[in-house]
Amino acid sequence: MPTPAQPLPSDTTVVKAAIYPPIGIARVGNSPDAFYFAPEVPEPHPQAPGFYRDASGALKREAARFRLYGLNAAGQAVVELTADNAELEWAATLANTKAAWYQFQIALDIPEAATSPLSFLRNMAVADRALLSIQPGERCIAGRDQQGADYAFANGRFMGTEVYLGELRTDAQGRLIVLGGHGKAASYNGAAAITFANNEGWHDDVADGPVTARVRYLGQELPVDPAWVVVAPPNYAPQQKSVRTMWDLMRDLFVAEGSLAAPARPSFQDDIRPIFERLSRLQWVNAGFAAAFGWGGSTPFSQAEWMAKLASPAADTREWRLTLFNQFRQFKRDAWAPSPWPWLYGDAMAVPAADTPRQNVALSDLQLRFLRQWADGDFVADYDPLAPAPGDLDEVALVEQPDTLTRAAMEFCLADAFHPGCEMTWPMRQASMYLAPFRLAHQPAGWVEPDYGGVLTPDNIAGPCSAQAPGGITRWMAVPWQTDTASCRSGYQKSYDPYLPTFWPARVPNQVMSQQAYETVMNESLPAEERLRAFARRAAWIRPLGNISYQEQINNMIADIAQMGIVEVREGPRDGAGFPALLEVEQLPAPVGEEQRLFAARAVPEEFEDVELSEVDKARHLGSRHR
Repeated sequence: MPTPAQPLPSDTTVVKAAIYPPIGIARVGNSPDAFYFAPEVPEPHPQAPGFYRDASGALKREAARFRLYGLNAAGQAVVELTADNAELEWAATLANTKAAWYQFQIALDIPEAATSPLSFLRNMAVADRALLSIQPGERCIAGRDQQGADYAFANGRFMGTEVYLGELRTDAQGRLIVLGGHGKAASYNGAAAITFANNEGWHDDVADGPVTARVRYLGQELPVDPAWVVVAPPNYAPQQKSVRTMWDLMRDLFVAEGSLAAPARPSFQDDIRPIFERLSRLQWVNAGFAAAFGWGGSTPFSQAEWMAKLASPAADTREWRLTLFNQFRQFKRDAWAPSPWPWLYGDAMAVPAADTPRQNVALSDLQLRFLRQWADGDFVADYDPLAPAPGDLDEVALVEQPDTLTRAAMEFCLADAFHPGCEMTWPMRQASMYLAPFRLAHQPAGWVEPDYGGVLTPDNIAGPCSAQAPGGITRWMAVPWQTDTASCRSGYQKSYDPYLPTFWPARVPNQVMSQQAYETVMNESLPAEERLRAFARRAAWIRPLGNISYQEQINNMIADIAQMGIVEVREGPRDGAGFPALLEVEQLPAPVGEEQRLFAARAVPEEFEDVELSEVDKARHLGSRHR
């Protein structure tokens, strides 16, 4: 569909260029060649079943695509700069410096860090720290449909062994495409992984770094606002967003520090609806959310009649809105309790719970402010269920495309528990990290980072949380990422609830609708009661890793990242039985030919009793100093 015909700003003189999205997200995958593009609109159309795997069942990589826009003096986009109308040259750098950085113990910007275990250097016994940093250097690319070995980040080394971190390509319009690694991790000495975040001797192939460009337009070279790319772990639930996304967190930060304006009255469509809709959509990745907010639950917000009621500012439903607002956690009122919404663990999660308000997470201050206004009826009642959001960037007016790309990239990143995090972690809430809203500051070429000593403390985070160098964003994360992904589950204290609270279900599902359950729901010849039971039944997403020890599970995750299920959108029943029109169902890899995947069987049984979680490091690593 062509871009809608909407008038451009009255000033169409281009004075500079800017790269969008300001932070692009790529994701690793173990498919040798297949990839897809990261979301470019906040609410993309769901992909067809099987889309996220190649023919062998391997996970496709997610590619970050960057575009250049010509901006007028007011910062408005007036033209996209492509190979059709400008001369473009791109440059990017990817680096992985996790093993040379400091251990993750806790977010260092919260009070609890003062009494938590110390963050020592990882791999302290390795004197030559350069051996631990995978830094292949910068790559430059220009032209249409470019690719090849010259653009690969393949010559970086970890302890002397080459590690491939990804590559650059361009599309037919000369836009930049960044692909990450293949989800590989290893230890240089053959040691097994033993914990969720700090495995000595290990590396993985996620990475991050700056993206810059040189542009000549109408015979003049333009100054260009730079960008950043983050190569993250796979997204195992591609249509899901958490209730507080990275976009929500960053927006709150920039509004609080005065660099971004917030609307005086929230829009129901843009600011309120997503909060309730995401609570309901998490029904496909967590059984507790399904029971409360899902189809047939006590508060199924995404159903049409519920959403219509939520969208009305009627005075006679004000008290109803207020009671819903009061269900959301507010730190000054009920921070310690696990029961307020959104039922997600916080930065200082521990089992047993520590004496801290950050055991559980809350929405951003801006989200809560908007919800308070909504409860009072002070909001823009602009909900229109018949006006779907754009499913493709070509449906968005050009002047709105930069903000659309920014929001799309960050809304599919999590801002739940920074423990340590999924794509990015706690430094992203430091204003000192940014050049402008959503745009990271860059260290100059050749900059040498100072030595922060053998231990990183809350007193010396100002340096690392300033302008960034390649590898500076992902170094705070778990090494390897697979051990953390295999550790982030739900219901760590079964005596309270077997499914809640939870860590990161929008990226790392907890309980899912299996293929077996889906087939039962879709079988119209079966009794309604049997189909309803199948719909309500959820299977443990972690079960392909085996009903074995925790250490074996995390090492199995390292061995094969594709054995885990992808939660994909499928058609629901059409026989009038009252099921949702669309279901989200786990898709497991099928064996290819005579070969069986390393740990995934042809049909993974739904019955699964997980290992005891209350004793794993993910929940216990804060230790007695913090309780």
